[in-house]
Amino acid sequence: MLALRITGGLGQVMEQDQNADISWTAEGVPVSARFDDPYFSLGNGLAETRHVFLAGNDLPARFRPGFHIAELGFGTGLNLLAALIAWRAAGIAGPLRFTSFEAFPMGAAQMDRALAAFPEAHAVAGPLLAAWALGARTIRTDDLEAEIVIGDARATLPRWTGRADAWFLDGFAPAKNPELWAPELLTEVAAHTALDGTAATYSAAGAVRRALAEAGFAVDRRPGFGRKRHMTAARRPA
Repeated sequence: MLALRITGGLGQVMEQDQNADISWTAEGVPVSARFDDPYFSLGNGLAETRHVFLAGNDLPARFRPGFHIAELGFGTGLNLLAALIAWRAAGIAGPLRFTSFEAFPMGAAQMDRALAAFPEAHAVAGPLLAAWALGARTIRTDDLEAEIVIGDARATLPRWTGRADAWFLDGFAPAKNPELWAPELLTEVAAHTALDGTAATYSAAGAVRRALAEAGFAVDRRPGFGRKRHMTAARRPA
């Protein structure tokens, strides 16, 4: 079993958290009451993550030691776990680095319930769930260094000093959560992307693609997952 090291003061973290307001469908899919949008595909959320966020960023082919993924919208943690599974399968030396920005975090029990729908992801979720239950938002194991930054990304991302090799843009739908797709925020995403770094999202909305292009990304429309005809992939030119 991997050793788990957690950081983050419980009292301080819990004071800052604004908990997610969730309802559940009959099929067990969590739905945000605040944004009236499901947290993952009603079909297969793990397959969607692999299609949109892994393949959309040309992963695992681009993995290398020290690779850093950043994300807008942590949600259930499913994207993190899918990336970790791929990292382990690729056999890359050292930990995967992962930073996610989340305004309304789930509780540990809610996260556990949601991930139970995906046995492969749930099987590797123990360290994340243990840390989350204690209020920690930084999780370190032998092959993972993850930090979940709580708060409005419009305020927290500009203060972040990192640069990601790949971005998972996974906010709720632009029509329901426009703040997380605003041109100003996507400009910050570009500013915190390494040269030749990438970004991917399930959204193919014209406004999202234009904002990414105006931020300096080369934007590509690709086949979407399931019933979605298209998704968006982007690369910051070297």
